[in-house]
Amino acid sequence: MLATILIVPPFSTLCNAAFALRREVFVWEQKVPEEEENDADDLTAIHFVAIAQGEVVGTLRLIDKPEHVKIGRVAVRRAFRGHGIAKQMMLAAMEHARSQGRDRFYLTAQSDKLGMYEKLGFVAFGPEFQDGGMPHRAMRSYDRDTAALTS
Repeated sequence: MLATILIVPPFSTLCNAAFALRREVFVWEQKVPEEEENDADDLTAIHFVAIAQGEVVGTLRLIDKPEHVKIGRVAVRRAFRGHGIAKQMMLAAMEHARSQGRDRFYLTAQSDKLGMYEKLGFVAFGPEFQDGGMPHRAMRSYDRDTAALTS
């Protein structure tokens, strides 16, 4: 399924729809405490939305840090999972960061989602940890040709 991926300003109508989707996925579905889902990074992050069939069906955010770009809050509406929407958003977000001269990426992934991120060029490092009541691993991008870590 091909989605339209857009960058949206914080608290715009589309970004508010993305925040509602995050609440649906993380708070209601996955039982993450709401106070952990919302944070000050939303004010400065670059927000992406995926639109399919006329609705916001996916979202993620980029946070620009000195050492890397952190990708987070990747969420896809349940009925649209398994159709490559998260991959489309990830590729668009990384391409945007690269267009700004940034090519080092970091994220923390739910442990059962590692495979998707590995296919996008991420490698897990460090021990598993709990975040929002679920097991996670830190992941970073690497150069596919040399397998050298770039972050």
